[in-house]
This record gives sequence, C-alpha cells and structure tokens, in this order.
Amino acid sequence: MSNRPAVRRVVSLVPSLTEAVAASAPDLLVGITDWCTHPPGLRAARVGGTKNPDTTRIAALAPDLVIANEEENRAPDLAALRAAGLEVLVTEVHTLDQAFAELARVLVDGCGLARPDWLDAAEAAWRNLAPAAPVRRALVPVWRRPWMVLGRDTFAGDLLARLGVEHLYRAHSDRYPRIPLDELRARGADLVVLPDEPYRFTADDGPEAFPGLPAALVSGRHLTWYGPSLVEAPAVLSAALRTAR
Repeated sequence: MSNRPAVRRVVSLVPSLTEAVAASAPDLLVGITDWCTHPPGLRAARVGGTKNPDTTRIAALAPDLVIANEEENRAPDLAALRAAGLEVLVTEVHTLDQAFAELARVLVDGCGLARPDWLDAAEAAWRNLAPAAPVRRALVPVWRRPWMVLGRDTFAGDLLARLGVEHLYRAHSDRYPRIPLDELRARGADLVVLPDEPYRFTADDGPEAFPGLPAALVSGRHLTWYGPSLVEAPAVLSAALRTAR
C-alpha cells in the first residue's frame, strides 16, 4: 500500500486534463484555467490562463496536486508553484500513445483514482480504426496573422497520420513554424485542415485563403485535447475529413 497522502484538492492548468479529472471526480478540482470549458458548469475557482496563471491564487487554494503540461504551461510558473511548496505533475504529450500513458499517470498515479472506463474505450476506438487510403497530404494551420502550421512531433499530427493525413511540415525543425501564405499555397497539398482552436477558423475565416483546395473544418477539442474526447475523436475527425470541400 502506498504511503502517499490522499489527493483531495487538485488544480488543473490544462483544459483537456481538467475534463479528464472531471469525468471521474469533479469534486477534486478546486482550481482550473479560464480556458477549461469542458465539462460545462465546473464550479472550481478560475486561476487565469494556461500561459499566465495566478500562482499566488493557486497557492492560496492549497492543492494537494497541480497538473500541468510542458507545452501548454510555462516553466517559470511551474517553478514558482514548486517554490511555494506545491507538488506539480507535468505531462508530456507528443503522440497518442503518450497521451494514453500520461492520462493513466495523472488519474491513477497522481490523483489516486480508478482507471476510468472511458480511457479503455478511447484506446479501443483508436486501436480498431480502419486504415485510411489513400493517404492525403495536408496543410494544418493553427494560427493566422501570422500563419502558423503544425510542424514536427505534435499530438495533432499523430492523430491525423492515423486517419490517413500526412501534414506537409511534419519534418520541419519547429513544432509550430511560421510559414508565409504564398509558400503554403505553393506546397502542393491535397487539402487544408482548419481546427477551431487555438485560432477559431470557420467557414468564413480560413478556407478563402486557399482557393481551390478542399477545406476540412475540424473540432479543435477532438484534434488537440487528450481526455474523454478521444473516445469519439476518430469518428468526429474522420467525418470532417471525409466531407472536406
């Protein structure tokens, strides 16, 4: 039996991890970011953004555990929380397999919860995914003004690859390179994939920049979040890609 004290108070600085904890034990959450939108109606204290959390407010909440992510949260903020005597669990997620492993680490090892059924369902949903053919080559912008796209070693890129989509900057030295629009248009893509976060691309804001190229408008939560959304993500993303126009 572990000698670790029971975790009763958790602050989550990652929206997808907030949803993952809330799906099993919402009462654990005493602090969440302004961007934690799922599930709706969470009553935990808001502690600022993922990039600018109020570390003093977080410390005052006296959590047993703060959960964070090496990409979404800044190292100086996490260092400040540790200096305040708080335990900080930092996840690293660049692939789907990493996501599954880190979710188990956060929920079971970190929070002391039973492994949730939805995590098994998510693994099964992706394991049973039929191979997509033919493979399509895509641009995947995540921002405009300036234009930024998926680059190397991204969770979203791994999900798309499993759905038969190779994004054209997967070998770039940067994870989210800034690429001039003219270069993007000349790259020879089969389609452009436009998520609704972090930049909110819509039918009227994004596709017009790539005339003649089919555009797939996809749910950012299903493309970039690792949590309960992974259960339905294969079907949701596949449908959006299939109906690109």
